[in-house]
Formats: sequence, C-alpha cells, structure tokens
Amino acid sequence: MSRYALIAVAVVLLVWGRTAFYAVDHAEFAYVTRFGELVALRDGATDAGLHLKLPWPIDAVQTIDRRVQSVDLPAVEVLTRDRARDSTLQQSVGSTLTVDATVTWRVPDADAADRFFRTVRTPDQANRILTPQVNGRLSAVVSAVPIESLIDVADVQSAAAGVVGAAAVMSADSVFRAADYRQIDDRVERVRRRLTGEDGLHGGLPSEAENLRTRALADYGIEVIDIRVRRFSYPVAVREKIAELIRSEREKKAADYESEGRRRAAEITADADRLARVTEADARARKTEVEGQANADAARTRAAAYAQDREFYLFLEGLRAFQGILSGTRDVLLLSTKHPLLKPLAGPPAPKP
Repeated sequence: MSRYALIAVAVVLLVWGRTAFYAVDHAEFAYVTRFGELVALRDGATDAGLHLKLPWPIDAVQTIDRRVQSVDLPAVEVLTRDRARDSTLQQSVGSTLTVDATVTWRVPDADAADRFFRTVRTPDQANRILTPQVNGRLSAVVSAVPIESLIDVADVQSAAAGVVGAAAVMSADSVFRAADYRQIDDRVERVRRRLTGEDGLHGGLPSEAENLRTRALADYGIEVIDIRVRRFSYPVAVREKIAELIRSEREKKAADYESEGRRRAAEITADADRLARVTEADARARKTEVEGQANADAARTRAAAYAQDREFYLFLEGLRAFQGILSGTRDVLLLSTKHPLLKPLAGPPAPKP
C-alpha cells in the first residue's frame, strides 16, 4: 500500500475515532442509542463533560434541551358567557373573544427525558402536541366563565367617591389602584389554575383527566410550568361593531355624567341663591336695627342739646334747614334781609349769662 493511501486511511480512522467522543452540556440531556436502543442517558446537571461511546454508526447521540421552553399559542376564538339576557328566550347571550396564551414547559429529569425521546423527540413536536390540548382547555375554561369575570374591574374608587366624597378618595388614590391590581392578579391566578388543571373547570378540585400537568408529564415527559393568557380581544370581523357599541356606551355614560353635573350645579346654585337671600335679609334687618339705634341716639343728643341751650339749638336747626334747601340745586332765591331763613346768617345767638 502506498504512503498516500496509508495517510488517507489514517485520516479516515482519526475522523471516525472522533465520533467515539461526545460532550454533554449542563443545559441538556444526552440520549445515547445503539442501533436505536437506549444504552445511556446523561443528565447535564450531574454528568456534564466529555464522554466515550462506540463510534458512529454503532452508537448515536441525540440531545434534549433541559431548559425552560416557551411557546406562544395561535389565537383561538372562544364563545363566552354573558350576563346579558335575551328578552324573548331568557338565556345567556355569548360574546366571541379571541384569546392568546403562552405556555412554558421543560423536561424535568432523566425519566421524563426518556419518555420525551420515545414519544416526542423534538421541542417543535412538543409544541405541536401541547397546542391543541392547551387551546382546547383554554376554550373550555373561558366558555365556562362569565366575560365580566375575565375583563371587568370593579371601580371601587368611583363607588367610594359617591359615599365619602371625591376629595377624600383622591388622597387615597394609590390605595385604590393597588386594590385594582390585586383584583386583576387574583383573577389571572384563578384562570391560570383552571388552565393548568390545578382547579376544575368550574373551580374546586379537578379530576385526574382535567389535570393537564399530570397527563403531560405522564404521557410525554413534559412538565407544564405555567399557562398564561396574554391577551383578550374581539375577532377582526366584529371589532368595528364592538367599537361602535363601546362609543355608544361611553356617550351614554358621558350624557349621564353631564346630566348629573347639571343637576348638582342647579342644587349648588339654588343653595347659593338661598344663602345669599338669607344673608341679604339679615343685613337689611341689621341695617334697620342700627339705623333705629342711631336715630334714637341722635334724638337723645338733640333733646339734651335743646335742654341745655334752646336758642343755640334752634340756630343749628336753622343752619341745617338752610343747608338742605340750598344743597343739590342751582335755583336763585330772592329773599328779604328780614326773612327768617336768613336769620342764621347773622350769627349765633348770644350765650346765656
């Protein structure tokens, strides 16, 4: 055999010998088969590193990712229960919702990896298996729950404002917001537990057939970690109609608010007018009382002055009368110098001895 042939054979043997070694990552399982039969199953959590096997094609290695996998399920249209009642049939009217969900899963241990490889083999196939099961469960759960239990949020803040007043509620705005968040979280948790089978479709303890986690792990070696609803929305075909209905309801609500505002404004205005009339009446009564008291005091003062010096009092009264005649007029008076009205101009009377 020529030297070049020996080199070629050595290279082939070297390359072939390399297939006897394989590495196991800590984030995967290594499934070693010999002519299709399992001979070794390596868990990266405990057996990570370099390992030896028989060269290809005797032994083959396939890996299974042991990390958490996430898949967004295609949207499914679900008919929900509604509190609205048909006036003729007296039965629940359903609303169609488009629901999107996300599933997270993993292969938890070596036994589950063995079942996974024998029944599923690849993550894509696992997603194809989980999708109809989860969507079916999602349809059953959503259709059994009134739509208000899925998307409604109680407006505790507005209700409290009607009782204790808006000013008191505004100071506790963060408290009410936290209460709304807790209510939403509780509702999401109830839906999640029903989806995973921890609770029955209508609440309570689930049957063995309803427990999706148990069935998926036992049948496929898949541990369903969580199922979360990502979004509720209306189908495209009815969104415009729903939007129009929402606008109509909002306009009706706005009209109710405006009507209530006008009613309260009329009440406030009437109360203000009544208070103004009462205040004015009190002011007029007080004015009359003060004026009467002032006139009485003035009369007593005049009486005292008259008693003290009658002539001087009459002189002052004459001046006051003369001032009243001449003030506020431009008329010209032609009077005799002996007229009584001109007597005060001659000067005050002589004081009494």
